[in-house]
Amino acid sequence: MVNEIAFPGLGIGSMHIKNTFLFFGFSIHWYGVIIALGIILAYLFAVYEGKKRGVSQDTLLDIVIFGLPAAIICARIYYVIFEWDQYKNNLLDIFKIWEGGLAIYGGVIGACISTFCYCRVKKISFPKVADIGGFGLLIGQAIGRWGNFVNAEAYGAETTLPWRMELVDLGISVHPTFLYESLWNIIIFLLLLWYRKKQKFDGEIFLLYLAGYGLGRFWIEGLRTDSLFLGSLRVSQLVAALCVIVCVALVVFIRLKQEKTSEI
Repeated sequence: MVNEIAFPGLGIGSMHIKNTFLFFGFSIHWYGVIIALGIILAYLFAVYEGKKRGVSQDTLLDIVIFGLPAAIICARIYYVIFEWDQYKNNLLDIFKIWEGGLAIYGGVIGACISTFCYCRVKKISFPKVADIGGFGLLIGQAIGRWGNFVNAEAYGAETTLPWRMELVDLGISVHPTFLYESLWNIIIFLLLLWYRKKQKFDGEIFLLYLAGYGLGRFWIEGLRTDSLFLGSLRVSQLVAALCVIVCVALVVFIRLKQEKTSEI
């Protein structure tokens, strides 16, 4: 399939974007390649960061091996729960993940559960590993969103802004929400990279990742046209708001507790 996309306000004419290519006779989806690239780069940075934090490369590789399947499964379960009407009469369709239907928050939940269990069994500090994982998730999400661009999906409502994305085949110009989220993740990554030498406790980077990502996602989700809903409420906005409130409260609470302890 070929998607025709343009950014007329930026002087970028129609681009014919293929979402698949042939490799030794097999049809490969660019979306999968982009996701794989994001995972690889996230892991490489995690290894680099792990050396600074005393977490071995073997440990991080184990976490990825166990975490990826858990993330995919939970991302699918999360999506199916909120789109149950689509699957209740076709249960076998639940397993057709190649047709789309993965939710990032479900993936994060699955990865966290898997990593927490691994750390408990191996007696490793989960907060320390979670800090590394926060950076990895930001890298993976920033790159992975370009898979949505290739597939011409996860876009926002119609707009006339200068940076609008024109979906030529559909005859509409929309918010390029994939780009908004990718850029937001890069900004949060750079801010946390700068801040990491100033962090006050293990786990703070991960909490700030959840809060920072949640802040951007709350706004971006409001622009999208493919949101999951709970009644009339957008699920991702609810989760994002909860992440911001809870994580900021935890950071403040732990810092105040540390200050009181240091005064004793």
